[in-house]
Amino acid sequence: MVDCRKTCPRIGLAYRKSKAKKEVRHLLDGVMQAGDFPSGDALAKHSAETPLNVAIEHRLMHSETLAYMLHQLPFEQKHPQPQASSNQESFRAEMLHIPEGTATLGLARRDAHQFGWDNEFNAFETEVPTFRVDKYMVTNGEFLEFLRTGGYENRQFWSDENWRWRQERNVQHPVFWIRANDDWRYRGMFEELPLPLDWPVYVSWAEASAYAKWARKALPTEAQWHRAAYGTPQGSERPYPWGNDAPRPGLGNFDFSRWDPAAVSSSPLNKSAFGVQGQLGNGWEWTASLFEPFAGFETFAFYPGYSADFFDRKHYVMKGGSARTAAAMLRRSFRNWFQPRYPYAYAGFRCVSNESETGD
Repeated sequence: MVDCRKTCPRIGLAYRKSKAKKEVRHLLDGVMQAGDFPSGDALAKHSAETPLNVAIEHRLMHSETLAYMLHQLPFEQKHPQPQASSNQESFRAEMLHIPEGTATLGLARRDAHQFGWDNEFNAFETEVPTFRVDKYMVTNGEFLEFLRTGGYENRQFWSDENWRWRQERNVQHPVFWIRANDDWRYRGMFEELPLPLDWPVYVSWAEASAYAKWARKALPTEAQWHRAAYGTPQGSERPYPWGNDAPRPGLGNFDFSRWDPAAVSSSPLNKSAFGVQGQLGNGWEWTASLFEPFAGFETFAFYPGYSADFFDRKHYVMKGGSARTAAAMLRRSFRNWFQPRYPYAYAGFRCVSNESETGD
């Protein structure tokens, strides 16, 4: 009998790769079981699972950021993929009252059973004054009003740097929108479609900030976002906005469930104790907080530049997750970040306002 592994180079290569993967897995299993990293090694102070979680989550992160690049490819260069169905719920844009209370940010070092990146440590509590927050993410339809009333041409809504970026790049609309004469269309992953007015708008931090100023509101701080997502009227906090259950299909547009966003009201179970909807999945959410270390921050000795290289006051924290965000990174302490004028991320926002500004 002919050995195809020898006569067919591609089959032989696949076989050798498969064999190599099994060998690597065998070695990893042995290290995991022994847990005997050499003394003085950069991994010595970490659990055996830490470097594996780093490798797994980093790969999952790049699975999402790769989608940002694939999104910009011509449609004819992609093979359409099926999309999960999306429920269409009627909704009304409104703001919800969030009473003053405590928000816990970060991950406690004593929680050794749970993996976290270096920037997630150490946990701390902070008091958050009363505020109001959008029940839903800002939609394409709402952002269209900002555009139609001259938001991109009105200098007063933009900082000096953001205005210079808008002019130099001739930014006139969200990068996922396509002008079609007097109308607008949307660039999905695999097709162009009429602008979905009830989907969250994906924009840069610069554009989100301009909209918030136009609306006489603001982007939430990281602490406000946490308080709205995980706090409760009783003062306790939840692991997830909806409660204790781990993320699963049907709770939200996350964990690679779709290639595109869905209506902001499409996941009614994805709701915090205060009634804020959709804070996990369907689009990362920009905050007003610069990406900075928490008190007690320590770099991973084996990966010192992962977060520290970005503590440059040029990146802003994003929370929540998108349709292409893995479930593992929907934990409460996870922090994402991007530069303020990067428009290709699956990132939207919701606004907040102080109680005193609403007349309440």
